[in-house]
Amino acid sequence: VNVVAILQEFWESKQKQKAVFPSEGTVVYESLSSLGPPFVSYVTLPGGSCFGNFQNCLSRAEARRDAAKVALINSLFNELPCRRITKDFIMESVREAVSSTSGNFKDADDPSTSIGAYHYMLESNIGKTMLEFQELMIIFQLLHWNGSLKALRETKCSRQEVISYYSQYSLDERMRSHMALDWITKEQESPGILSQELQVALRELEEARKAGQELRFYKEKKEILSLALSQIYSDQVTSSSQDDQMGLALHGYH
Repeated sequence: VNVVAILQEFWESKQKQKAVFPSEGTVVYESLSSLGPPFVSYVTLPGGSCFGNFQNCLSRAEARRDAAKVALINSLFNELPCRRITKDFIMESVREAVSSTSGNFKDADDPSTSIGAYHYMLESNIGKTMLEFQELMIIFQLLHWNGSLKALRETKCSRQEVISYYSQYSLDERMRSHMALDWITKEQESPGILSQELQVALRELEEARKAGQELRFYKEKKEILSLALSQIYSDQVTSSSQDDQMGLALHGYH
């Protein structure tokens, strides 16, 4: 069975039905550079959901097929009625959230609480599938990890205002660049924090991949931190180069 072709046909079919995500795109594969096995491959679906191979693969082609298989299973599972956000689904999800956080069910009607904000987000996305809803959730997970949500709360923005504002945006290069700049600032305040966070992100990504889980949150963390580190390194190289040029100029002047 050519699982790579089946996955492609599945999403092409959804595109023809106009049942794809707002951020339409193709199925994209990415292989990690490696001199030898085990090889790692990621596949990103339209909408941004990311999956990887969870088996030890002896070739890049095998890793790609294994990643496609995980993505196909999740794509098909997402089509089931139980994966679409309905009133019943929302009630059950809120119930689970309350029990897992030892919260109060009354909080579901108060958007200023975590449970209430989650309830509000679900209600705002009624009719969508869980993979579609997850695209929005990833943004808020990253904003929470990045410290941006805390900063917004300190400016007295309500949770509803924050949700309404960021619900209009997709996770793109511009948003990643803004988050990378935030981490560059954190690095200036606490030298070494970028490398520490990147090691954590890489470990989480590896563990989630081997468990067959959805990977986008961990992969986005890695991309943002890597972008921040590359920017710092680039600035250091540029600064060093400018110092060298200045030294040569002064030497020539003398």
